[in-house]
Amino acid sequence: MRRVLPALLVLAAACGGQAPAAEPDDRDNQPVPVGTDTVTLGRIARTITIPGTVEAIRTIGVNAQVAGALLELNVEEGDRVEEGAVLARLDDRELQAQLRAAEAQLQVSESAYERAIQLRDLSVITQAEFEVDRTAFEAARAQAEQLRTRVGYTVIRAPLGGVVTTREVQAGDILAGQSRLVEIAEIDTMVVRVSVSELDVVEISPGDPVSVRLDAIPGQEIEARVRRVFPSADPATRLVPVEVMLDGVDPRRVRPGFLARVTFELAPRENATLVPAGAIVSRGGTEGVYVVAESTVVFRSITPGLTSGDRAEVLQGLDPGERVVVAGSNLLRDGGRIRDMTTERASRAENGGDSSTAPVPGNE
Repeated sequence: MRRVLPALLVLAAACGGQAPAAEPDDRDNQPVPVGTDTVTLGRIARTITIPGTVEAIRTIGVNAQVAGALLELNVEEGDRVEEGAVLARLDDRELQAQLRAAEAQLQVSESAYERAIQLRDLSVITQAEFEVDRTAFEAARAQAEQLRTRVGYTVIRAPLGGVVTTREVQAGDILAGQSRLVEIAEIDTMVVRVSVSELDVVEISPGDPVSVRLDAIPGQEIEARVRRVFPSADPATRLVPVEVMLDGVDPRRVRPGFLARVTFELAPRENATLVPAGAIVSRGGTEGVYVVAESTVVFRSITPGLTSGDRAEVLQGLDPGERVVVAGSNLLRDGGRIRDMTTERASRAENGGDSSTAPVPGNE
């Protein structure tokens, strides 16, 4: 054992007594591929989206004003009618007979009244006797006028132009007074009525532009505007009805009853400093962005503001025109080297080359 120990000491001395140093890892100095974007000035607003139902601006129920048999009904659901068009006719034979009798009685009363005028002027009859004949004439005239009006009610006309949405009766039905026949909707103008929280409705005014999307027409945004804001809130829900008018819609595609999603922009801000929302990251509890400085990046803390869609407002910490990292920031460190894939792709496209590049790592 004593002979082995000196041998080991000699061997260690021959090797220099130290282990060889590790080679440096060049991967720490490799640039990280990232995507970038430019800080811009623009408009941003807080948005809310509320579901509602498309409605015609007016829907009117057409009722029979007199009782009788329905001889004909000229419309059905989906028919378009003009104002004043004949919708239906009721059997008027009984009323016509009553009208003829009333007109005959009116002629008799009118003749008696004219004779009474002559006799009164000759002082043959007293004023009281004259008033009896005058009253009889006025009553007969009123009775005839009433019956003419009731006969006119047997022809039912459209009170407005629009589309028949419902039909409640059929030809041959016996109708009572005020029976509902049809409903007509004025669909040339469509509205959506939604209920807005009392906290948000104070930011909405008539005439404000809004956007509307329909589930029935995916991918299409309809321009609209606020038509009116109702004056009071529901005391139970604290919601206020707001009516939105759709502009330039085709009634053959957009129909009453469709589900609509109305997006309001609240408290819009102009000339706000904007970055892609994905550019904002959190490092050590501090929100900030990686700002591009030539081939490196610097982490800079910011004061964020509103976020709307894929854009975010920066209140402090950035200036328009600066470039920030929007993809690949999870691989970065302050002062680290980068490879700006966005700039390279744009340069290749300008030079007519292949604009495809290696994928940029996403943020985790």
